[in-house]
Amino acid sequence: MFLSLISAAVIAFAAQPDTLQSVTVVADRGLVVSRTDTLIIESTKDVGASLLMFPGIYVGDYGGVAGLKSAGLRGFSSAHTAIYVDGVRVSNVQSGQADLGFLGLQNMGSLVVDYAQNSLAFNTRRPVFRNSPVAAELKINGGSFGSWMTYGRLDFALPHNLVLSVNGLGNFSKGNYPFGDGEKRENNDLKQFQAGADIFGLVDAGDFHIKMYYNGADRGTPGSLSWPSADRQKDRNAFVQGLLRLTPGSFYSLNLSTKGSLDDLLYLSEWGNGRYTQSEFQLNSSHSFRILPWWSVSLAADASIAGLVSDYYSNTRIGTVAALATAFRTARFKADLAIEYAGTWDGRSSYWGSFSPSADIRFTIVNGLDILAFGRRAFRTPSFNELYYPGYGNPDLRPEDAWLTDIGIDFSRGVGAWKLKARLDGFHNFLTDKIISAPSADNPAIWLPYNVGKVYSYGLDALAGADFAKGLWAAGLSARYGWQKALDKTPDSYSFNEQIPYIARHTLILQGYLSWWGIKLEGVYHLNAGRRDSVDVMPDWNTLDLSLCKEFDIKRAGQIGLSLCARNLLDCRYEVVRDYPMPGRSFLGSLTYKF
Repeated sequence: MFLSLISAAVIAFAAQPDTLQSVTVVADRGLVVSRTDTLIIESTKDVGASLLMFPGIYVGDYGGVAGLKSAGLRGFSSAHTAIYVDGVRVSNVQSGQADLGFLGLQNMGSLVVDYAQNSLAFNTRRPVFRNSPVAAELKINGGSFGSWMTYGRLDFALPHNLVLSVNGLGNFSKGNYPFGDGEKRENNDLKQFQAGADIFGLVDAGDFHIKMYYNGADRGTPGSLSWPSADRQKDRNAFVQGLLRLTPGSFYSLNLSTKGSLDDLLYLSEWGNGRYTQSEFQLNSSHSFRILPWWSVSLAADASIAGLVSDYYSNTRIGTVAALATAFRTARFKADLAIEYAGTWDGRSSYWGSFSPSADIRFTIVNGLDILAFGRRAFRTPSFNELYYPGYGNPDLRPEDAWLTDIGIDFSRGVGAWKLKARLDGFHNFLTDKIISAPSADNPAIWLPYNVGKVYSYGLDALAGADFAKGLWAAGLSARYGWQKALDKTPDSYSFNEQIPYIARHTLILQGYLSWWGIKLEGVYHLNAGRRDSVDVMPDWNTLDLSLCKEFDIKRAGQIGLSLCARNLLDCRYEVVRDYPMPGRSFLGSLTYKF
C-alpha cells in the first residue's frame, strides 16, 4: 500500500508543468486574458537578466547583486506592476514595490508576464522524480567580484499523495566591481540566506500547495556616484501561503488561497537609523460555474489587512476586491468580460473605491494564426510613504487611474522538425492622476506628491523565432523588438512631451542556442536605446551574454551539470539608473549534482 501511494504521487507530480493553470478568475487579478509571455527560468540568470528577455519591461537595477531590482511594464512604474508568487500577490504597503532580488529565483521554474493585468507571476519549480521517491539537487556557483552561491533542494514523495520539497540558499558577494577610470564600487556587499518548504498534495477532485519561505539579507547601500554612502540595510522576510483548487464536477470549480507575511527592514545610516515592520494577511477566493459547454460565469472575492510600524509613522490598511466575469468559448472564438470593484480603507479613515471593467477576445483565423485584443482599466492606490511619510506625505492623494489596450496577432506552426513562431502587438496605455513630486503652494522649496501627472504610452512589440529538434540535435533562434513612446503629458511639466525617465525608445533582444549530446551553447544580445533621465539624454547600451553547459549522466548515481557564463562580454560600462553603474564583464561557473 505504501509503495503504491508513493508511485501515485510520483506519477502525478512528475507530470505537472511549470505553468499557471488557466482559470477565469484568479485572486485579485480579475479575468485571465490571453496576452501573456511565459519564460522558463534558468538558474544561470539572475532576476534582472531574466526580465530583460522581454522588451516591454523596464528593469530598475541599482547595480550588483545587492542592488534593488524592480520592474514596470509598458511605461508604468514598478508600483503599478503586481508581483505574484504561485498565484498569490506580493504586497508592500510602504513603498508599493517589491524587491525582486529576494524572491528565491533558484527555486522558481517559470515566469508569466501578463500585459493586460500588468503583472509578473513567478511559479515554483515542481518536483520531478525518476525511479526513486527521493530527488535532490546540490549546486555551487562562483564568479567575479567575490561572488559565491550555494543551493540545495530535497524532494520527497510521501504517502497519501503528498510531496514535500525543502530548499536552502546562501548568497555572498563582495560586489566591488570596477567602473570608470579604475574606480570600484564600495559598500556593495551582500550576505543572504534563503530557506523554503513546499508541500504539494492531491485531494478528491483537486490539489493544494502550501508554501513557507524565509529570506534574510545584510547588504551595503553604496548610494549614487554623486552621493556615495556608507549606509547598510538588513532585511528579514517571511511568509506562509496556501492554494487549494477543486473541481468537484463539470459545473463548478473553486480556487482558494490565503497568505500571512512579515517583513522587517532595518536601515542603518550616519544620519539616523530607521526600522520598518510590515505584516499582512490575505484571503482570496474565486468560483467558476460552467453554465453551458461554451459559457461560464465566475465570481471572485478577496480581502486583506496590512499594517506598518516604523520609527517615523504607523498605519493599517484593509483592502477588498470583488469581481464578476463571464467567458465564452467556441472552436474559433474566445471572449472574457469582467467588472471588478476594489475598496481600500486606511487606519486614518481614508477610503478609496474604484471600478475596473476589462475585456479580452481571441479569434482563430486559421489553425495556428490568431488575432486578439484586450482593454482594461486599472487603479493604483497610493503607498504609505506617499500618503503619510513625515514632511513629505500628502493624505489627499487619489489612486492613479490607467487604461490599457492592446491588439495583436499570433502565429505558430510546426513543420517537420521545425517549430515556427511570430507575433506582433500594438499597445496604447494612458495614465492619469499619476503621483509625482512638485513644489508645494505654501513653500516652493518643499516638494510634495500630487495627482498631477499624465503619461501617454504607445508602441509595438514584435517577435520572430524558430526552433529545431531532431535526434541529439536542437537549435533555436529568436528576435524580439520593442518600440515604445512613453511621453510625459503633465501640464506645465519641465519635461512635457519628453520620454518618461529610463524607458527605452528601442529595445532589441537576439537569442540563439545550439545543443548536441547534452552540450548547450547559448548567446543573448541586448540593445537598449533612446533613453533619458529626468534631465538629459542617457547613453545607449548593449550587452552580450554567452553560456556553455554540459550535463553528464552517471549510471545509477545521478547527473552532473557544468556551466560557464560570460556576462556583458563586450564590457559595456552602462547605467540603468543615472549614477548607479552596472557591472562590466564578469564570469560565473556552476557545478550541479542531481540524483
